[in-house]
Amino acid sequence: MKYHHELNTIPLRKFTPVEMNLFFSIVSRMREKGDKTVRLTFDQLKDLSNYKATANNRFINDLEMTYDKLMDLRFGKRSANGLDIDRFVMFSEFKIRGTAKDPYVDIQVYEKALPLLNNLDEWVRYSLQQFNELQSSYAKTMFRLLKQYRTIGFVYFSKEDFHELLDIPKSYWNNQANIDNRVIKPIRQELTAIFKGLTIKKKYGKGRGKPVIGYQFTFKPEIKKADDFNKHAPTKEEQNKALALADKQKEYEEPATTINEKIKQKKRELELLQQIKQLEKEKEALEKQTQSALSEKEKKNLLSDLDNLFN
Repeated sequence: MKYHHELNTIPLRKFTPVEMNLFFSIVSRMREKGDKTVRLTFDQLKDLSNYKATANNRFINDLEMTYDKLMDLRFGKRSANGLDIDRFVMFSEFKIRGTAKDPYVDIQVYEKALPLLNNLDEWVRYSLQQFNELQSSYAKTMFRLLKQYRTIGFVYFSKEDFHELLDIPKSYWNNQANIDNRVIKPIRQELTAIFKGLTIKKKYGKGRGKPVIGYQFTFKPEIKKADDFNKHAPTKEEQNKALALADKQKEYEEPATTINEKIKQKKRELELLQQIKQLEKEKEALEKQTQSALSEKEKKNLLSDLDNLFN
């Protein structure tokens, strides 16, 4: 799916993971539709959003809660001097028809919100399926934010922006242990297998107790034309494997002090080099296979041209 990156800067206040799935599934179908009313059947929307519950009454309640929370979002703009302010809702129409033979939702984007979804010159793209399968709301939000920098592989958030964008409760703000366990931990758990080489580093300020002033996220950049629109979220096993590898890599970065630690570190470095070597072999084999397939195709085309020439 694609949308303007400005949509990423709006905190989805109090949205549950289910409500996030419903909202971004709707967004994925509203793109480039202008101000036309778009109809989505309940079945279509359930399928798009990976919705698990089966009862329509529950689904209608979740849709209504999603829209109610959308009404609280602060879409708009403010002039540089702060004297001119525009505020608007994203959808001008949101009709739920649960009594229809084939229940549906009719949705229309408000005119002033069209730039968020149409004629995109700066946009964010990712697999909706992958997003919907993530469990934690913090992991979902960070997934969207990191995808904005997917070809760069680096982003830094000040502590204030981090708290705001992830809608972290104020009760956590002065308790780093809460942020580590309830915010950072699920992000690492679910996203390390998606963003290769993901590392999260805290930036510390000066003063008493060295307070955290920001968070730096780095990962291996994706290629611009990466075919990642239909990817699934990693399984628990894949997540744990990626985390173990990341933790191992973290150990490499910590300086060894004793002789035994230095020996262990060298062994770990050797293991990593062997893994890299194996990956390079697999990559070379795949490239040769692709080249071979291409050359066979070219041979067939050449033979066909020769047949046409002499017949």
